[in-house]
Amino acid sequence: MRDCSRLSRRAVLGLTAAALPLTAAVPAAATTVVGGERLARGGVQVLGAGGLPKKLTARAWLVADCETGEVLASFNAHRRLAPASTLKMLFADTLLTRFAPTLRYRVTDADLADVPLGSSLVGIKPGLTYTVDQLWQGVFLRSGNDAVHVLAHMNGGIDKTVAEMQARAGDLQALDTHVVSPDGFDHKGQISSAYDLTLFARHGLKNDDFRRYCGTRTADFPAGGKKTFQIQNTDRLLTGAWGLHTYDGLIGVKNGYTSHAGNTFTGAATRGGRTLLVTVMHPVAGSNAVYEQTAALLDWGFGEGRSAQAVGTLVTPLSEGGANATEAPAHRAARAAAGAPGTASGGRPSTLRLLEGAAGTAALLGAGAWALRRRFRTAPAAAGEGQGPDTGGRAARDVDESAAETAESGGRHRR
Repeated sequence: MRDCSRLSRRAVLGLTAAALPLTAAVPAAATTVVGGERLARGGVQVLGAGGLPKKLTARAWLVADCETGEVLASFNAHRRLAPASTLKMLFADTLLTRFAPTLRYRVTDADLADVPLGSSLVGIKPGLTYTVDQLWQGVFLRSGNDAVHVLAHMNGGIDKTVAEMQARAGDLQALDTHVVSPDGFDHKGQISSAYDLTLFARHGLKNDDFRRYCGTRTADFPAGGKKTFQIQNTDRLLTGAWGLHTYDGLIGVKNGYTSHAGNTFTGAATRGGRTLLVTVMHPVAGSNAVYEQTAALLDWGFGEGRSAQAVGTLVTPLSEGGANATEAPAHRAARAAAGAPGTASGGRPSTLRLLEGAAGTAALLGAGAWALRRRFRTAPAAAGEGQGPDTGGRAARDVDESAAETAESGGRHRR
């Protein structure tokens, strides 16, 4: 709060309340940063254990116990970065129970018309009929944006799906996350954090279908008629692709890549009855680095990390009785600058955001937004941590590991 000394407490709380979904609005008395005050600090956070891997180049990472929710170690846990296709974990957590796996759906041209150019695709064709189970295989195994968009249109459209994803993030108290598109493609303002991605993975793994999909190595996918082609999971720790060894006990979860974001990965593994979650975001270049650093952190967690004292916790969703928390102070102004949560890629406010216009909140926003914008208009947000990805007019190259693998192999990925 030191940087906001010229602002009234009322103004700050006003902007915070208005910027979040109503389900995640922070009471005036709430002072605890989500996950614990220590996670709001920069740098490595660890207590009671040594031996952390020395060659960690990621811009942010986190190790947590999946069962207890204890954060065992972290580095810039709430740093806001482009999530790439790891955001599909939130997409799945939001929509996975909407449609029966056996439901059949005939894909139309309109379902695929808004898939971003350069997306990673599983190979869905208009006119063919797919089961919901097959569409989710396309999402999890090949990170197919075409499969994401078909499911989003089945759900009522992109804007509705984005709004529901933002509402789900609010319920999970993933306050660093701003959803612009359901597929994780590079869009200005689309951001998350190592903390939030770990929340998505932990909650998603409670669902048996989520757990099954993220742990599936290969599947046969429809090609028309009675023909199929095999798709392979792009999680290299799961399949042992590209010179990596499979990780003993790995159960998922999701990887992602864009030319803007680099590589991001959340992995979960079980050993000796204990399940750990690790998220690694944006390591120094090298397509295997995100997996190597994830494996190293998992090894640490199953080894020396056993003696670690918790430096934070993965909070309980509000809908499951979790207590309200607030986001890190340095990110409050950045959230306003990034745009309203739930704003779809076309820049239009989503249905969710329109529902947040309660009279009391609006009154607080009037004072808070004016004061904060005046204070921070020229100041960068926390060394750029609050800024969403901006391609600067360059052709965005998605997104997902399947496209990266094709580029490395010198082949052509289907567009």
